[in-house]
Amino acid sequence: MADAESGGRAAEIDFNRPNSARIWNYLGGGKNYYEADKTAGDAFSAAFPGIVTFAVQSREFVIRSVRYLAAEAGIRQFLDIGTGFPATENTHEVAQAVAPDARIVYVDNDPVVLAHAQALLTNTTDEGVTAFVDSDLRNTERVISAAHATLNFTQPIGVMFMGSLGQLEDYDEVLAIVRRYMGAVPSGSYLAHYEGEDTDADYQKALAAFNAIASEGSHYYARTREQMEQMFEGLELVEPGVVKLDEWRPEGGAEKLDVVSLCGVGRKP
Repeated sequence: MADAESGGRAAEIDFNRPNSARIWNYLGGGKNYYEADKTAGDAFSAAFPGIVTFAVQSREFVIRSVRYLAAEAGIRQFLDIGTGFPATENTHEVAQAVAPDARIVYVDNDPVVLAHAQALLTNTTDEGVTAFVDSDLRNTERVISAAHATLNFTQPIGVMFMGSLGQLEDYDEVLAIVRRYMGAVPSGSYLAHYEGEDTDADYQKALAAFNAIASEGSHYYARTREQMEQMFEGLELVEPGVVKLDEWRPEGGAEKLDVVSLCGVGRKP
C-alpha cells in the first residue's frame, strides 16, 4: 500500500529509498527488490534476526489460511487487500488449486507492486477469475465498488489483510477500515489477518530504525494482542483463535517457532 492512490497514473518511484513491500519480498526469499531494500533488510535482520522467520511464516499462513477457506469453509471469492509483491503460491493459485472456479480480487496501489502484479497475478484456470484493483485500502468505497465487477457481494467472501494494516499508525483508523470492509460482505464471509506483535523490545527498536529511513507510506507499526483480538470482535474465531503465525493450524511435524506476529481467521455470523 502506498501513501496515495496511483490511479493508473505514472508515479515517481525512488529506488534509492527502501520500500516495505520490496524489503518483505527480499526477507522472504523473493527477487523483487533493489539495493536500498537489501541494505535496509540486512540492517533490520542484523538488529532483529527473527524478522526473517516472520517473513517466511507470514507466507505460510497465507497459504494455509486460503487453503482452509477454499477447502474447508467453501469460500469461492477472495478480496486480498494490500497484496504486496507476487510470491510463491499466491492467493489465486492456492484457491484455484482447490476450487478452479474461485474468483480473486487483489488490491494495492504501490506502483512497483502494480507493475509486477498485473504481469504475474494471472488466472490459473479457465473457470476462475483473477482481477486487480489499483487503490489505497483506505478508500473502502472505491475498493468495494471496483470489486463488485468481479465478486458477488450476496455470497460469502474471504477478506484478507495480510500484514497490510501495519502500515497505518492510527489504530482507530485501522479498526474502522476493518469494520467497513466486513460490513460490506454478507453472512458466512471470513476475515483472515496477521500483523507484527509489539511484545519484543528488539523488534520494536528495529522497527523504529526502519521507519526513520523508509520511504513515505512504507512505515510499519506492530499491534498488541488486545488490538488484534479487537479486530475480530463480532466474528466467530476459527480454532485455534488469535495465535502466533506458526501456531495457526500448522502442518504435521512443523517446528515450534517464536514468531513476533499474531494472526487469526474469523467468520461473520
